[in-house]
Amino acid sequence: MAEEKTLMDLAREGADIPIFREVAEYEHQPVDKIIEGVAKGTIVIPVNRVRPRKIRSVGIGEGLSTKVNANIGTSEDVNDISLELAKLRAAVEAKADTVMDLSTGGDLPKIREAIIAESPIPVGTVPIYETTVQLRTAGIPVIKMTPDDLFRTIEEQARQGVDFMTVHAGVTAKAVELLVKSGRIMNVVSRGGSFLVQWILYNQKENPLYEHFDRLLGIARKYEVTLSLGDGMRPGAIADATDKPQIEELVVLGELVDRARQAGVQAMVEGPGHVPLHQIETNMKIQKSLCRGAPFYVLGPVVTDIAPGYDHITSAIGGAWAAYFGADFLCYVTRTEHLSLPDVDAVREGVIVTRIAAHAADIAKGIPGAIDWDIQMSRARYDLDWKRQIELSIDPTRAQAIRNQFPPSDEDVCTMCGEYCALKAIREALPKNPYGKN
Repeated sequence: MAEEKTLMDLAREGADIPIFREVAEYEHQPVDKIIEGVAKGTIVIPVNRVRPRKIRSVGIGEGLSTKVNANIGTSEDVNDISLELAKLRAAVEAKADTVMDLSTGGDLPKIREAIIAESPIPVGTVPIYETTVQLRTAGIPVIKMTPDDLFRTIEEQARQGVDFMTVHAGVTAKAVELLVKSGRIMNVVSRGGSFLVQWILYNQKENPLYEHFDRLLGIARKYEVTLSLGDGMRPGAIADATDKPQIEELVVLGELVDRARQAGVQAMVEGPGHVPLHQIETNMKIQKSLCRGAPFYVLGPVVTDIAPGYDHITSAIGGAWAAYFGADFLCYVTRTEHLSLPDVDAVREGVIVTRIAAHAADIAKGIPGAIDWDIQMSRARYDLDWKRQIELSIDPTRAQAIRNQFPPSDEDVCTMCGEYCALKAIREALPKNPYGKN
């Protein structure tokens, strides 16, 4: 039987298929632009070909609206499938574009099966988590992991329908050597990266994901899994940002992007992490250069380390800046980051806050249609149309609750200004000119 063509193969042939048209319609872009981006590898559309249900076709990359991912998943201490499904629903209702199942506690295949079955958006995983959990359950430390252990998990998850996978293939022996010499405050904060660093140091061998990258490409191609090339060396403190281990890994990821494209496999690149505000532009430009325009997926970045309990805000500040300078995909950070597993409310809030950051960047980048939403809101405010303002809010439930908290005596205004409302007063002094130049 002939091997099935990948989306990248089809794009290179100029095929106008429904997936490309769906992305084009959502993005208000011509379908030819989507096809061209997928063909070049500057746009990815994560969708496993054996996915058990129809999902939204989500385009991530150059010229498209900035996308938002929500992480969910169990831990050893908090292990409840119903809770994770509630988090999934909250993320979807808050309009996340993708979710990642990062579970490390309980029956991992069963949890993932339930999430994949229910999710209407792409689902991602980090396969080395499950491999490590399986080994530990059997009393085997991660340093004793074999390449077959890891690739068996990768294929099983691909067969289950996972749409994109984080694989830390850039954590090479050379990067580890640089890490040892780096003098970092935080060393390694990536779980997947830490497992591989331990493995490399103990075995004195090359990272199996790097050494056997062709094997990984074969699985990704077979199931149409988008590779998310993970940043195992990402900084976990702003003082460690943009150092030699981080950049060395990025150089390797650029090489792996090229190899994935040659194989017709979609690939994006993951990025930091903790980065001070003044280094964000440099980080985005370095990635886009080294990785030849591959979609960039960033965690935050968190711009200051002093705000546990408020890291949804520190990451939204960094995320808006990162997206403006070229990041294509923002992974949310919740207020519980660095403190605990998030609950349903933290997941919902994390998605909304990150969507605000993404939208602000899209306006600045001139993404087609981005500012239209804001113009509609401004017109509703001019009209003192409170119902419409609530409807247009990124979080209508919260907006309505706040307005109801202190009900105004005059329904035309709010209790901030009351009878001194500037909009209401100025309309009596100025000629009628609804919406100005618009």
